[in-house]
Amino acid sequence: MNGSLHSRPRLVDINLNRGPAGLGFNIIGGIDQQFVRNDNGVYVSKIKEGGSAALDGRLEEGDKILAINGVSLENRYHSDVVELFRSAGENVHLRVMKKVAGNISDLSNGPATSKPDRQPSSSTLGMLALFAGAVSIIVIVALYKRLK
Repeated sequence: MNGSLHSRPRLVDINLNRGPAGLGFNIIGGIDQQFVRNDNGVYVSKIKEGGSAALDGRLEEGDKILAINGVSLENRYHSDVVELFRSAGENVHLRVMKKVAGNISDLSNGPATSKPDRQPSSSTLGMLALFAGAVSIIVIVALYKRLK
């Protein structure tokens, strides 16, 4: 079907070694932070330059993470997913569904391969990414303090 909306999603298994700055990417999504319309999945929102994910090169912004170390991320709260990543160990196995160009129109505020025609979409995406990053930092700090 050559890139049509009915293209089969491509699944990829990626093994990453946790570096000094973690795995080198940020996530967004979950039941409480739906990123894609009608989808509670977890997505890569940012790849950090020089991090493990960037050095590996296979993980991209907009990819959907289906599982970590064999544990499904389907229908989980964002904070639960953050905890799974935090406790995943040094060698992390990810099951990823690569973003499909035909599915970009399904994104409510998700990453796009080109600039959006409307300015509000990009500013909304920026605010959403900023909010997700702030929530992630708060969760990590709270977990760190609880473990001390």
